[in-house]
Amino acid sequence: MSEFHDNYPQYEVMANHGEEEGKKNRSVLWKVFWVMLAITIFELVVGFLAPSKGWSGTLWLKTLFITLTLAKAAAIVLWFMHLKHEVKFFKWAILAPYIVFMFYTIFIILTEGTYSGSSGHFTRVDKIFIEQQAALKHGHHDATHSEGAAHEENHEGGEHH
Repeated sequence: MSEFHDNYPQYEVMANHGEEEGKKNRSVLWKVFWVMLAITIFELVVGFLAPSKGWSGTLWLKTLFITLTLAKAAAIVLWFMHLKHEVKFFKWAILAPYIVFMFYTIFIILTEGTYSGSSGHFTRVDKIFIEQQAALKHGHHDATHSEGAAHEENHEGGEHH
């Protein structure tokens, strides 16, 4: 019995590989799977420990998670999407847009995620909305509500005639 319990007789025929080459390829895929599983478990353990250890929101933790996520994404693209065996130009034609998009997304998340928390940076809110919220806090919402109710009563009264 093989090490990976891979008795798939049709694989070698379908992929035009010999039996030994097929087993070697499956062996590599299983190794990549186990490495990715170990990385995921490590991320979960660190994620569960972070609040109790005071690591939440630290730069090194963000960098660690981004790096591990990129490593897993690279493994998926290289081995499971078979990009590892392609020619160099085709690899870059596929990867370059994703790399640019990933860095842009990281930039946007880090910039927008910390912008409103910085001193002096406040979100612009409509003046009418602020006045309405202040009126609600002070309990003046009955006056606006009763105007709307009176309007509805007049409207309903008109329908009955």
